[in-house]
Amino acid sequence: MGKNEAQTCYEYVEPKLREASWESEPYCFYKEYYFTDGRIRPKNNRNQRGKRKFVDYLLLYRKDFPIAVVEAKRKNKSADEGLEQAIEYAELLGVKFAYSTNGKGIVEFDFLTGKQSSLDSFPTPQELWQRLQGEGEGQILPNIADKLLVPFFQFPDKQPRYYQRNAIYGAVSAILKGQRRLLLTMATGTGKTTVAFQICWKLTSIQWSSKGEVRSPRILFLADRNVLVDDPMNKDFAVFGENKIHKIQGEAKKGRDIYFAIYQAIASDSNKDGLYQEYDPDYFDLIIVDECHRGSARDDSNWRQILEYFEPAYQLGLTATPLRNDNQATYQYFGNPLYIYSLKQGIDDGFLAPYRVYRIRTRSDQEGWQPTWGELDRYGRTIPDEVFLTPDFEKNLVRQVRTRAIAQHITDFLKATDRYAKTIIFCVDEEHVKSMIKELRNLNSDILQQNPYYISRITSDAGAIGKGHLYQFKDIENQDHVIAITSKLLTTGVDIPTCKNVILARVIRSMTDFKQIIGRGTRVKEEYGKISFNIVDYTNSTVLFNDPDFDGEPALIITSEIDDRGEVIETQEDDFTEDEAEEREDEQENNTDGFWGLPDDEDSLPRKFYVDGGREEINCRGTNLRLRR
Repeated sequence: MGKNEAQTCYEYVEPKLREASWESEPYCFYKEYYFTDGRIRPKNNRNQRGKRKFVDYLLLYRKDFPIAVVEAKRKNKSADEGLEQAIEYAELLGVKFAYSTNGKGIVEFDFLTGKQSSLDSFPTPQELWQRLQGEGEGQILPNIADKLLVPFFQFPDKQPRYYQRNAIYGAVSAILKGQRRLLLTMATGTGKTTVAFQICWKLTSIQWSSKGEVRSPRILFLADRNVLVDDPMNKDFAVFGENKIHKIQGEAKKGRDIYFAIYQAIASDSNKDGLYQEYDPDYFDLIIVDECHRGSARDDSNWRQILEYFEPAYQLGLTATPLRNDNQATYQYFGNPLYIYSLKQGIDDGFLAPYRVYRIRTRSDQEGWQPTWGELDRYGRTIPDEVFLTPDFEKNLVRQVRTRAIAQHITDFLKATDRYAKTIIFCVDEEHVKSMIKELRNLNSDILQQNPYYISRITSDAGAIGKGHLYQFKDIENQDHVIAITSKLLTTGVDIPTCKNVILARVIRSMTDFKQIIGRGTRVKEEYGKISFNIVDYTNSTVLFNDPDFDGEPALIITSEIDDRGEVIETQEDDFTEDEAEEREDEQENNTDGFWGLPDDEDSLPRKFYVDGGREEINCRGTNLRLRR
C-alpha cells in the first residue's frame, strides 16, 4: 500500500469502518490481509516468489467468518477505482460483498443482487448479515446461518487457508441444507485431510445428526490404504480424544463418534460377510470417502456395496482429480463438486511447487525395437518378428540394456542436480523394480559403501522391511533413504514433502493415476530447500498433462534421447504431441506383482521375452541436455 493510500486509510477509511461498528466485538476487520504466498519462481535453486495477493481490509462477522472485502485508493482517485480488484478478491475469498473507496465515497458490489451502488457509509455487520440470509442464490438459509458461525478448531501452527475455508463452509452448508451426496475436488497437497477434520469438528460442535437428533454425529472415514486412515486418525482427528475415535479392524465396535476403516477390512469377500453389515444401515450420520476416485463409486466394486448399504448416511467424497473418462463413476455417484481447487491454482498461489518436465527416450522407445530374424531370447525361444514399443517393454519383453541405460541417465541426472534430493522411481512391476535397483546400486556404489539405504525398494512384496523403508523415506529429517523404487505402492496417500524428483519408468495411461503420481512432488517445504520438483519421464506418460486449466503449465519441457550407456546424444525443448498417446495400449493395472516375471520352476517359461545382448541409445535432438536447478 502506497503512502497516499495508507494516509487515506488512516484518516478516512478506518474511521468509517469504526463508525459502522466493524471494530466492536464480536466483529472485526483485518488490515492488509494476505491470503496467498506468491507463486514460487525457482532460479538457480534460490527461492524467489511472485507478489502475494492481499485485500486492504477483510471484514469479518465472526473471527472465522469473513463477509466483505474493501479496496482503498488514494483520495484523488475515483471511489470505484478499486472495485474490479475488490470483486476478484471477494470471489476468491468466497464473500458476497465487495467495496471500493477513496476515503470519501464508497462503491459497493453485491454478489447476491448483481448490483453496484454508491454509498455514504459502510453497512454495519448486522446489515450485511441480514442481507446474506435468505433463500436466493448464494444466500444462507436463516435456520442454518448461526450454525455456520461455530469457529474452527484452533491448531497452534496452522489455520485453514482461504480455499480450505471455502471448501469447509461449502460442505457444511450443503449438509445442513440436506444434500446427501457431496464432492470436493482438491489437488494433492492442498490439505483435504484438514478440510475433512474441520467439517467434522463443526458438525460435532453444533450437535448435528442425519436424523435431526441433537447429539454428536457418528462419522466413518473410509479409504483404501492404511496410511490414508492412520495419518488423519493420529494427527488432526486425535484432538477428539482416544475415547471418541476408533479404527475398525477385526471387530465392529460401537459407542464411538469418529470411526476409521479401510474398505478391505470391512468389505465382503468369497469367504465371509462384510464386517460393515454388523452396523445398522443408518448407524453412521456421515461417511467421508478419501481418494474416492480410486474405484469406490464403480457399480461393480465391493466398495460401492458398502456405500449403498449405508445409503441413509450423508456421503462426502474427496478427490484430487477432475472429471475424466476414467473416473466418471465418481462424479455420477457423488455429483458435481461443491468446490474445486486445482494444481494450477495451488502453484499460482504459491502453496504448491512448480515443476519441470524432462522427457527422455531411449532409441528403442523412439523408434521401436525389432529382433533379427530368428533371434532367440535368454530361454532359447524365438522372439516374435514384430516391432516392440514402449508399452511392451518390461511387460512383454525385457531388454536389460534399456534398464541399464535409464539407470545411468538417472544417476547422471542426480549428479548434475542433487544426488541427495529425495527421488521416487515408478517401475512396471516387482521384477522391474528389482532390476532397476540392481543397476542403480552398481552405478552409485560410492555412496552405498557408506550408506546401504541410499536406494530402497518400497513395494507390497517387500513386506515389513519395505514398510520400514517407507517410514524412513517419508521422514523429512532422514537423509539416508534418498531414492525409493516402487511400482504402485507410492502412487497415492503418501505424504513426502521433500520429494524433488518423480521419475516415470513405466507407462501410465490413466489420468487419475498420473495426477496422483505427480502429486508426490507438489508439496512445498521451504525450510528444507524444497521449492520445486522435476518430472523425469522415460515413457512419454507426461502426454497426459493435457489439462492446463487444472494442472497449469510446466516451467520447462526438455525432450532428450540417450544411448546404450545412458548418455545424451540429442536434446531440445519440445512440445509433446498427443498423437503418440493414441497409439499406446492401455496399461495393465494389475500387472504389478511379478506375474509376468521369471518362472516359478524350471518346467515353466516366463511370458516375457528376455534379450540380454544388443545396444541402447538415448537420443536428444539438438544440443546437450540442460539440467535446470
